[in-house]
Amino acid sequence: METLEFVIYPDGRVQEKVTGIIGATCAEVTAAIEAELGQVVSHQPTSEFFNAKLHQSTAATTQATFSEW
Repeated sequence: METLEFVIYPDGRVQEKVTGIIGATCAEVTAAIEAELGQVVSHQPTSEFFNAKLHQSTAATTQATFSEW
């Protein structure tokens, strides 16, 4: 499940935490929100940021040879 959590501090700072999004896609998801919130001071990628989606292929290649001895 994808979640975005925002903590707004009394001094106006906003902390944003994104979970459930694998890879750098979270930057695309949050770009519009961050543009409206103001200047981004820092980013701290989570372990999900460094994970990659795995794609498994089900294709199999076979090779048959015939030889006459």
